[in-house]
Amino acid sequence: MTQLIGEFPLKLDAKSRISLPAGLLRQVPAESAGKWVVNRGFEACLVLYPAPEWESMVAELGQLNPYVRENREFLRYFLRGATSLESDSAHRILLPKPLLQYAGIDKDLVLFGHLNRLEIWSEQAYLRMLDQEPQDFSALAERVMGGKWNG
Repeated sequence: MTQLIGEFPLKLDAKSRISLPAGLLRQVPAESAGKWVVNRGFEACLVLYPAPEWESMVAELGQLNPYVRENREFLRYFLRGATSLESDSAHRILLPKPLLQYAGIDKDLVLFGHLNRLEIWSEQAYLRMLDQEPQDFSALAERVMGGKWNG
């Protein structure tokens, strides 16, 4: 599984493109070959997947029973706006305008490495999200991770 880390402040150019930073590109496996998929995130952000990671997730989603209404609704919402992208020779990708509008991104943004994907936030929304850190992060960590320790 791909492991992407880091925070990368970027700016959209006049054509709604971003240049993927070298520090990020060094983390992307060669089999991705500049191929990406972007879609809406759960919060007001976008999520950018290296193509192999997206393919793996779609295979998992394909296991959902299509006769269950909740599954169909989830898939429609989750896949809405998903767009294949390919970076150019300068490692730029063109982000679709409807997705940029969804995330409130107009110029300044932050790419945030989030395990096997990148979240793309407007800079203002990203800073607001960071300001909303839980008062007791330790308690949250215990609730989320407490039963997972194999140490």
